[in-house]
Formats: sequence, C-alpha cells, structure tokens
Amino acid sequence: MKLNPKALGLTGGILWAVGLILISIIANGFDIWLEGVQTIAQFYIGYDITVKGALIGAVYGFIDAFIGCWLFGWLYNKLA
Repeated sequence: MKLNPKALGLTGGILWAVGLILISIIANGFDIWLEGVQTIAQFYIGYDITVKGALIGAVYGFIDAFIGCWLFGWLYNKLA
C-alpha cells in the first residue's frame, strides 16, 4: 500500500492549523493553556492568543505540518 504524500501533507497541515486556532481561542477565552501557547510561540514567531497571532500561527503550523507529513509519506513510500 502506498501513501499519497500530498494528501497526507494537506491533512496534517489543516489539522494542525485548526488546532492552533482552537488552542488560541480556548487560551484567550478561558485563561488556560497559556504556558502551552508561550511554548508554541517560541517556534512560531508571531503566534499569540490574539486573532492576528492565531492566524499567523495557523499559517506557520500549516506549512510546518504539511512539510513534515509530506516527508513522512514520501519516505514511507520509498521504504515500503
């Protein structure tokens, strides 16, 4: 069985981007997970619990997860 690296990358990217937005909304609305947001912000410059920061983080997160998942699918197909 072969994986489709592009589909895997898009799926991972979308899920991680949406996850970052949800983390920002929850952290902003309920004042929880603030340490987690600060930790993520060390890797994604501009990420914060604001709307602008959440969108910046979502873009970074999508790109990051897309590349990682695409590489995983590609490598899996090469080794399978």
